[in-house]
Amino acid sequence: MTEAPRAALPATITYPAAERLDLVEDLHGHAVADPYRWLEDAADPRTAAWSAEQDGLARSWLDAMPGRTALGDRLGELMRTGAVGTPVWRAGRAFYTRRGPEQDHPVLYVRVDGVERVLLNVSALDPTGRTTLDRWSPSREGTRLAYQVSVGGDEHSLLHVVDVDSGELLDGPIDRCRYSPVAWLPGGEEFFYVRRIDPALVPEDERQFHRRVWRHRVGTPASGDVNVHGDGLDHTYYYGLSLSEDGRWLLVNGAPGTVRRDSVWIADLHGSGELKQVVSADDGAQCSAWVAPDGRLYLRTSLDAPRFRLCVADPATPTEWTELVPEQADSVLDGVTWLDGSLVLLRTRHAVSELHLHSPGTGEHLREVPLPGTGSLHGLSTVDALTVADRDVLWFGWSDFTTPLSVYRFSLSEGRTELEAAAPGTVALPQVSTQQVSYTSSDGTVVRMFVVSGEQHPDLPRPTLLTGYGGFAVGRGPGYSATTLAWVEAGGVWVHASLRGGDEEGEEWHRAGMRERKQNVFDDFHAAAERLIRDGWTTPQQLSVMGGSNGGLLVGAALTQRPELYAAVVCSAPLLDMVRYENFLLGRLWAEEYGSAAVPEELGWLLAYSPYHQVGVGVEYPSVLFTVFESDSRVDPNHARKMCAALQHATSSDPTKHPVLLRRETEVGHAGRSVSRSVGLAVDQLTFLAWATGLEL
Repeated sequence: MTEAPRAALPATITYPAAERLDLVEDLHGHAVADPYRWLEDAADPRTAAWSAEQDGLARSWLDAMPGRTALGDRLGELMRTGAVGTPVWRAGRAFYTRRGPEQDHPVLYVRVDGVERVLLNVSALDPTGRTTLDRWSPSREGTRLAYQVSVGGDEHSLLHVVDVDSGELLDGPIDRCRYSPVAWLPGGEEFFYVRRIDPALVPEDERQFHRRVWRHRVGTPASGDVNVHGDGLDHTYYYGLSLSEDGRWLLVNGAPGTVRRDSVWIADLHGSGELKQVVSADDGAQCSAWVAPDGRLYLRTSLDAPRFRLCVADPATPTEWTELVPEQADSVLDGVTWLDGSLVLLRTRHAVSELHLHSPGTGEHLREVPLPGTGSLHGLSTVDALTVADRDVLWFGWSDFTTPLSVYRFSLSEGRTELEAAAPGTVALPQVSTQQVSYTSSDGTVVRMFVVSGEQHPDLPRPTLLTGYGGFAVGRGPGYSATTLAWVEAGGVWVHASLRGGDEEGEEWHRAGMRERKQNVFDDFHAAAERLIRDGWTTPQQLSVMGGSNGGLLVGAALTQRPELYAAVVCSAPLLDMVRYENFLLGRLWAEEYGSAAVPEELGWLLAYSPYHQVGVGVEYPSVLFTVFESDSRVDPNHARKMCAALQHATSSDPTKHPVLLRRETEVGHAGRSVSRSVGLAVDQLTFLAWATGLEL
C-alpha cells in the first residue's frame, strides 16, 4: 500500500489486550465465531478497563493530529451561520426555531403582531448543553405549547405544556413520550399524543416498545388518560397523528417498527369517535393520510406506485379512493400541502427538490413553483384557518451545499419566491463547484453521486471523502455542511453517493438495497470509489470513507470487502455484528430491513457481509476510527467495541501508519447534540482522515 505523506506521531503503538474467547456456535448449520462477546456487556469490569485504555490510546493519537486548532476554528466559523426554521402558524401567531451564530442549540420563538420573543431556550434550562428540544406543537389557538425535551442523548423525551403568553407551566413532565406527535383539539384543553405504557406491565426486553395513542386533558394526571388506540397490535408499532382543522377527523397512521408499511385509521370525533381502518400494513405499501381544508381525505401512497401517487376520498367512506395525481416515472412524490385552493406537491428528482401546483379538483398540473436553485426543501407551511392574512403564501425551508438552512416564501397571487429569513450568521464561504455525476454499478444499475470540489473537473488526484447511507428509505439531497466545506476548502473532494436502499428513486430503489439484496448497496459504494479513481479525482491512497448508523454498516462492509480500495475509514455509531444486532436496543425493529438471524436463509444473507464476521487475520486493513456514543439508545456501542478488538487483532498493517482507534463520548446519543460537541467530533474525524490521506489542513 503506497503511503501518503505523514505527520510526526507516536513512534509505537500497543493495542489494549483483549481476550479472545473460543466461542463458536452452530447456527442453522453455520459455525459462527464470536471471540469478543464479553465486550457486549458495558458493565463488565473487563469491558470498562479495555474501554478506558482505548480512550487513552485514541486521545494520544487524535490530539497529536496536525491542523486540529485551525480546523476547529474554521468549523466553528462555518457553523456560526446558524439556522432558521420554517414558521408554524396558529391564529396569526408564528412559531419557529432559530439558532444564532454563538448558540449551541436552536431557540424556539413566537411572533405575535410583529413582535418576536423567546418562548423556549433549552440552553437556559440547562447550561450544560446536555438537554435537547426534541419536538414541539402549539395549540390551534396559539395559546398553549406542548414541547418535549430529553437529556444526555437518551431520547427519552419528557412532555410539558406551557401557556404561550405567560410562560406558566401548565402540565408535565409526562414521561415515556419519545418523539411523540401531538394533535390538539380545538380550545386547547385536550390533545391526542403517543406514549409507551407502564414498563412494569411488559417484559423487560420490550420496555422500549408498546406505544399507545392517548387522549389527554391539560392539567390532569397522565394516569387518567384515555387509551384510544394500539391494544392488540404488534408491540413495535410507531404512530403518527393528524387532526382536521375543524377538529372533526382524527387520523392515525402506524407501522410496525421502522418498516415501510403503513396502516391508517380514521375516526369521526363528531360521531361515534371509533377508529376505522382505511389502509392495512399487510398491503405492503407506505401511506400517509390527512383531511384537507376542502373536507376531503387525501392519501399519499406507494400502493401500485413505488414513486408514490396522490388519491382522494370522502372521509365518511374512506376506503373508496380515486386517484387524483398519478405516479411519475422520473420523480418521487415526497409531500403535499394545501395552499388557498391549490395543492402543492413536493417532489424530488434524483434527490433534488421541486415544487409543483396542481388542481385539487382534477389533479391537473398547473405550474412549477420557482425555487432558489438546486437544493433540498425542508418543510412546507401555510397559514391555518384562524389566520386572516397571507392565505396565499407558502413558506418552506431551503438549503444547498453553500446555503445554510433559510426560509423562503412563495406568493400564489404574485407567482414569486422570495427570501423570508436568512440564516442569522454571516460567514465567508469558500468557492466550490458542485455537480451530480451518474455512474454504473457492478450489475449495470445507474447510480448518482454529488461531487463537491474546488474545481469543476479533476485537475490532480486529491484526498477525497466519500460517504453514503443506503438504507431504510432514507435519502439525502444537497445541503449545507460545515464539514464538507472545511474539507473542500483545504483542497479535498467531498462526495455523497445516492446508493440503493435509500429513497432517492422511490420504494423500488429502497427494496433493491435491503434484505437479500443488501450487497447492492456495498457494490454501489465500491463502484463510486472506482469511478472517482478512474476519473482522476483521487487514488486509493487518498480515498477515505465515512458513515454513521446504517452508514456505519456501509463503511464497515467497505473496509472488510475492499480494504485495498480505501486508505482510511471513520465508522460512527455503527451496526457491525449482523448476527446479534437484534438483541440490543432497537435492533429487533430492523429485521425487515436486513433479515433475521433466527431464519436460516436470512442468517446466510447476514453472514455474507456482516463486517465483524468478515474480518480476516493477516489482511492489510486501512486506518480506522470508530466513534461511539455511550448514551446511544438506538445502536449499541458494543458493535464498535467488538469490531475494534477484532481489527486490532487481525490487521497486518503497520499500526503506526494505519492505526485502529476507538473514540467514545458519554452523555450524548445517536441524534441531537450541541454545536460545540458537533465541532469536537468533526475535528477528530476530519483530522484523522486528513492525516491518513495526506490532506494538509
